[in-house]
Order: sequence, then C-alpha cells, then structure tokens
Amino acid sequence: MFKQLFKPATTTTTTTLFKRFMSSSTPIKNSPFKAKITSIEPLTNGKWIQTKKINYNDPNGNSRVWEMAIRTTRSTTTNIDAVSIVSILHNSNHGKEKEIVLVKQFRPPTEQVVIELPAGLIDPNESIESTAIRELIEETGYYGTFKSQSIPIFSDPGLTNANMVLAYVDVDLNDPRNQSPQPKLEPGEFIITFTLPLNNLLNSLEEICQRENCTVDARLYHFAKGLELAQQITTL
Repeated sequence: MFKQLFKPATTTTTTTLFKRFMSSSTPIKNSPFKAKITSIEPLTNGKWIQTKKINYNDPNGNSRVWEMAIRTTRSTTTNIDAVSIVSILHNSNHGKEKEIVLVKQFRPPTEQVVIELPAGLIDPNESIESTAIRELIEETGYYGTFKSQSIPIFSDPGLTNANMVLAYVDVDLNDPRNQSPQPKLEPGEFIITFTLPLNNLLNSLEEICQRENCTVDARLYHFAKGLELAQQITTL
C-alpha cells in the first residue's frame, strides 16, 4: 500500500503541486492568521466542554482522583465525537502523483494557526461516513468517496474522553465538481484549504511552520512521520 502512495517527483512537479492550493480559498481579510487571544477566564461548565472529577481504584486497590474534560456533543448514534479525514487527491490523467488535502485554522487554546486534517463533530443521527463526506465538502469544497475508517481512537486520553475515527476519503480530480472546489464554511469559520504532495510531507509541514510561524496537529504530524518511516523501511 505504501509503495503505491510514493512516487519520485521532479522538482517542477513538486513545486507546482505545492503552490496549487497555497493561496487561500478564503478572502485574505478573513485569514486565520489575523486572529488573536483577548483574554482567558476560568470556566466550570461550558456549552461545548465540561470538566469532571473521576474517583477510581488503582490495581492495588488505592483510591485515586483524576480530572478530565468531556465534550457535551457526543452523538448517541455512533458514540463517537468526531471524524478526522485523510483525503487523497488523484488524477488518472496525470500519473500516480498523489496529494493530501489539509486545512489551516486558528485554534484559540494553542494561540496559533494549526495545520490539520479536515475534521468535524458528528451531528445527532449522523453516520461516520456521512460526516466525513459532509465535513470534507464544507471545509474544503472537495467531493470524495468514502473508503474506510479506523477503530475509535483517543488523541489525548490523559486529559479527555473525547474520541474520534480516522476516515479515508478518495478524491477524484476528474470529477467535474472538483475542478474548482469552493468550501462551504459556516459563520465564524476561517479556514485556508491547501494541498501537499505525500512525498516529503513531513519536511513540507515543518518548512511551512517555520516560514509562517504556525504549528501542526499531532495526529497529522504522526501520519506524516509514519509515511516517512514506511518509505525508509521499504527501501531497506
């Protein structure tokens, strides 16, 4: 599988792919890089997140306490909070060079713009598959085909019980709807959509962070590092 993802790219090809969506699909006046923190206040129970105290017994029978955060929006249909989307672009008319769709948005807790995979919360009575397709359209404008999903996973189990599923969505650039993708952002969403080649993804992410003073979501970074390690292993 990993051998199919990687194909040596020429400098010209890589540069072209890198620039294709580096320009924001959002007007520059709404750039997420213009957001800033104005204050931070204590919060007991919020609209979207609450804090809880857990009392439990460790393996030795000792009573212990743990503090945690929970989302208030978990779907009872799936018992999953969110879907994160690995969406790969391919064009059968232009070889096997593949790109991944990414987004940039300001995340207040980090006080920075974060490079991420497209993602979103699962609405009530919505399936994981429909959420992945919907969120990809809303955040990036791309129409894709749902291929597979991971088991439920936790990205920060020491802090929260918030869980997610990683969905793989294939995007065919020959689909007329994907010729000029237009995100369908909700009010208050300021997202830049762009793509990067899968080849050298980790280096590209680190270069962008240094150049634009932003950061990378850990899940995306781990994905990119995994691709790099897989490529190294296949060449041994």
